[in-house]
Amino acid sequence: MAQLLIVDDDLSLREFLTIFLRKDGHDIEVAANGVRALELLEQRSFDLVMTDVRMPRMGGLDLLDAIRERKIKTQVIVMTAFSSTDIALEAMRKGAYDYIVKPFQLAEVKVIVQKCLEQGRLVDENQALKKKLEDSSAKGRSQFIYQSAAMGEVVQLIQRVARTPSSVLVLGESGTGKELVARALHQQSDRHEKPFVAINCGAIPEPLMESELFGHVKGSFTGATKDKKGLFEAAHGGTLFLDEIGELSVGLQVKLLRVLQERVVTPVGDTREISVNVRVVAATHQNLRDLIAAGRFRADLYFRLNVIEIKIPSLRERPADILPLAQHFLKVFNQRLDRNLQGFDAEAEQVLQQLPYPGNVRELENVVERAVALETGSRITTTYLPDPGATAWLGRSTGGTEAGLQKPADSLQIAVRSIERWLDQTDGVLDSEDLVDRFEKAILEAALRRTDGNKTEAAQRLGLTFRVLRYKLSKHGHDAGNA
Repeated sequence: MAQLLIVDDDLSLREFLTIFLRKDGHDIEVAANGVRALELLEQRSFDLVMTDVRMPRMGGLDLLDAIRERKIKTQVIVMTAFSSTDIALEAMRKGAYDYIVKPFQLAEVKVIVQKCLEQGRLVDENQALKKKLEDSSAKGRSQFIYQSAAMGEVVQLIQRVARTPSSVLVLGESGTGKELVARALHQQSDRHEKPFVAINCGAIPEPLMESELFGHVKGSFTGATKDKKGLFEAAHGGTLFLDEIGELSVGLQVKLLRVLQERVVTPVGDTREISVNVRVVAATHQNLRDLIAAGRFRADLYFRLNVIEIKIPSLRERPADILPLAQHFLKVFNQRLDRNLQGFDAEAEQVLQQLPYPGNVRELENVVERAVALETGSRITTTYLPDPGATAWLGRSTGGTEAGLQKPADSLQIAVRSIERWLDQTDGVLDSEDLVDRFEKAILEAALRRTDGNKTEAAQRLGLTFRVLRYKLSKHGHDAGNA
């Protein structure tokens, strides 16, 4: 049975086609103009739209434009009372499968509808086959670019546990590749032909999160205009990846725990239970044990999720991977941006290895993309890479003590005391980005005190350019004016 939408301002024609096409077993919906048709298309999917050309508010050709712009997946047949070749060609150019001239023969309508639906099925089958081949290819090759022993251990652990049904908790800083690990677990498992469904638990408002995970029935809340399948149902037989699980509210944690224990979901507004067979992979950059101690995460859910733990090392902990990853991203962005850069010069490679990468692999990827987009020569130089001096305060300067503070121990003590005072006054979970900002601010202030406020000298002692020092002072609310 196919889902058809008939769009025409002629009520008698809509009713006539509805009766005729329902005899072939099709499910029919109708609309009097393109505006209403578009509303229906955004609420549910249709295999075929049959639309008149001339209608009030929005005609058939404009509807075709809207379907294409919004990338709505459906086949379209245009109906017109004007046997104009120009209209037919314009409709086909805009993506219509075929057209019918009014008045039409019912036999003609039946044949065209059947051919159009068959074409849609062939397109779907072709896309499904292409995706299957792509997934199979990805499954058979390594997805990780690395040379470090630390990352090698992660890859080996993935290979060992991929075929188990156990829940996995992936830990690591932002940008380390937690979703890549989850996808590798799925692709190397017996579930690889079933769906991989991912959701960021911190990206969905809490009132909508329950519906996203478990689904809802029509009328269960304002805006629930139709039944909706939840992500657990959508991932049935496959893998559900819950990214940033630490952001999930305690109330939803209770419901998630029940699903993991009972393997059933109850849609919002419903009483029936739906069985689900899903492997759950969760991930977070937070310390869940600290969240448990703060009463923000349930211990029983933690132990249910953390059957197998995979911790991804930060890029700072595996510097041997920086250049291989950079070369990989260079190839990717050469192709994506239609460039032909031949590599990195020696100074650029040195800079790449000196950066601290608080954003990890994602940050390195962004650094390389920017350089590929802006570089004017045949190789990437330091011109469009971050200033290495801007990270000297983190202890990554190549110039030794001369490039840093003359008395770094004193300044570090000041920074440590500042951080300790902040920790004493702070409840809850440590915010690492805020900690780094406070650490940087403390060192800048210490350097200014050591140089009696002379910014030029402070910049030299910190191994920074004066421009970078001014930027950092301004960021932290200090006067960045005179030297």
